[in-house]
Amino acid sequence: MIKLRCCFIPCYERISDILRDKGLAALGDAYVNFIFSLSLSKRLGRPVGRKVDSRILSDALKNAGLRRLLPSRIDRHDQADAAEALIVYAWIEGKITMDECVDLLGSNVDPREGFKRLLKEILERIDLDGEC
Repeated sequence: MIKLRCCFIPCYERISDILRDKGLAALGDAYVNFIFSLSLSKRLGRPVGRKVDSRILSDALKNAGLRRLLPSRIDRHDQADAAEALIVYAWIEGKITMDECVDLLGSNVDPREGFKRLLKEILERIDLDGEC
C-alpha cells in the first residue's frame, strides 16, 4: 500500500481525534463521494456520480460502534463528517487502498452496510501506537 502522509496530516493519539478533525472531514467528503461513485459505477456497468447522504454515513458510524467516541450532543452531519475523516485518514496513511474501499462498498447493495463494513475494517487496521 502507498502511504501518502505528508505535512498536512498531524500525528493523532486517539481515534476520536481523527473523527473530530474538520479538515480531514472536508477532504474525506470528496474522497467518500468518489469511492461511492466508483462502487456504483462498477455495479451498474456505467459511470455515475453520487453524493453520499449524511444519514447513510451517520448510521454506518453508529452501527460500526464509533458513535461512542464522539461527544453526546453531535448532529447527524457531524457524525457523517467523522466517518469521512476516518476513511480518508486510513487511505492517506496507507491502511486501506482505494480498490479495497470500492470493493467493500460494492459487496453490499445497502450502502449503510457497505460503509459499516468499511469503517470496521479500517478500525481493525489502525494502530496509533508508534504511528508518529
